[in-house]
Amino acid sequence: MRYKRKKRNAPIATLIKNYINKKSGKVSESREEIKWRFNWLDWKDQKRILTAFLDSGRSDREWAYGKVFDYWDESFLQKIKELWETYHENKCSWSVIHYFPIDYILEHMEDFTDERDYFFICLRLAKDKSFVLDRAKLSNTDYLAVLYHTDRYITPDDARDTLFSIVHDCCQNDAFIMKLERLDRGKHRDVITPGNFREVNLAFYYVVKLQQYEVAAEFRDWNEAVEETIYNSPEFKAIDKNDFSFDFEYDQRRIAVAKIYAIQALDDKYKQPSDPSVEEMRDAYEKGIEWSRMAREQATEALPPSALDFLGYNSDGEDDLPF
Repeated sequence: MRYKRKKRNAPIATLIKNYINKKSGKVSESREEIKWRFNWLDWKDQKRILTAFLDSGRSDREWAYGKVFDYWDESFLQKIKELWETYHENKCSWSVIHYFPIDYILEHMEDFTDERDYFFICLRLAKDKSFVLDRAKLSNTDYLAVLYHTDRYITPDDARDTLFSIVHDCCQNDAFIMKLERLDRGKHRDVITPGNFREVNLAFYYVVKLQQYEVAAEFRDWNEAVEETIYNSPEFKAIDKNDFSFDFEYDQRRIAVAKIYAIQALDDKYKQPSDPSVEEMRDAYEKGIEWSRMAREQATEALPPSALDFLGYNSDGEDDLPF
């Protein structure tokens, strides 16, 4: 077999030159090579590259914004200021929020419109206790995070209300997949509780870090009571892991049960008039089970006999699958 020599690296100065010269015919090739080598180059070459990319189109600016944030230098301030005031691009705001003078940030507060801009602004400004938090601009979890990271105090009532409001919001969240934490830590290992919802788990972490230990203990007792109720519920007892082809389906079924009993146990003051009732949630749960059963039957009917044999269905239509 004929040996093929490897391509030799072009000098970085040549790549930068070819990238800047839009008539070189090598812009795309040079761009990719520059990005690939960037982290291992000298700082003087990195600065030249970032300057060139910031003067380019949006996709190249977006790449450069991330690198500028990571390798911040005061020499970029004027250029970033110019780009921020011209385009108000989200990734550009990262450097503005983290590195620009505080007076500039306060002057342009209304220009930071991305969903979590205000959270990052608070992380920087709220260490000054005279800075007043606008609670309406923060999610409940971000509110707790800001208080903790800026060494602020929270009252027990505020901590309790915030934590249980997050439980409510998670139970009303229709996200296809609920992110979970710390499974198999409870008394009943197969039960998913509100405390396993990632947002709730994170909020509980901040409540502890904010030294609201009585509130944390109160929530732990409440969560354990919900766990016991779920474990003894007809919905949970009817769940058989062997009925599911995928773990996430099994998780989602258990999450749906956890939501029902969390809402049932939640104090009325955390509920909203627009919330579905527990009975409506149970009805939706049963309809979801029926829909899943019908979808599986229809999928099975559409398969040829050879496929059914391969998948483990016997001639009577019974499921011999090992999962």
